[in-house]
Parts: sequence; C-alpha cells; structure tokens
Amino acid sequence: MSSNAPERPPTAQFIAALSVARNAKIGLASGVVVAVLAYAYRVFEIAGPSVDTRGSPLLFLSLALTLVLAVAALVTVGLTLVSAYRLARES
Repeated sequence: MSSNAPERPPTAQFIAALSVARNAKIGLASGVVVAVLAYAYRVFEIAGPSVDTRGSPLLFLSLALTLVLAVAALVTVGLTLVSAYRLARES
C-alpha cells in the first residue's frame, strides 16, 4: 500500500457525507411509529369496531413489520435524496 492512500474508501466518505446512518435511524423510528399506530388502530380498534373482524393479531403483527420496513425505506431514501440535493447545491 502506498502512504498516500485515503483513510476511508470513497464509498464510505460518500455515505458519511449524505448522512445515510442518521437518515436510516430517523426512517426506522418513523416506520416503527407508523406501524405501532396502524397495529393499535386495527387490533385494538381505537376508532370503534370495524366492519370486518377477520384476521389474527399475529397476522397483523407481520403486516406491521412489513409496514415498518417499507416506511423506513421510503423515509431513508427521501432524506438521503434531500441530503444529496443540499450537498450538490453547496458544491
């Protein structure tokens, strides 16, 4: 290895510049909040009895986990795009 090699690979620097780790934490937290609210609404029927009461709480738990991942991915991608846009405008 040469002595002028960068400390971090370019990909790691790019990810750090876009704050991907921070965006993923925010995305995961927002996904959990949305899924908990949806699960509570459906299973515990906060808004009153629903017309269709089929389905087990375990089924809705698996759907809630899917919702967590979907919302987390969407929020993370959105925040990362905003970070990329801001970084591009600064340069």
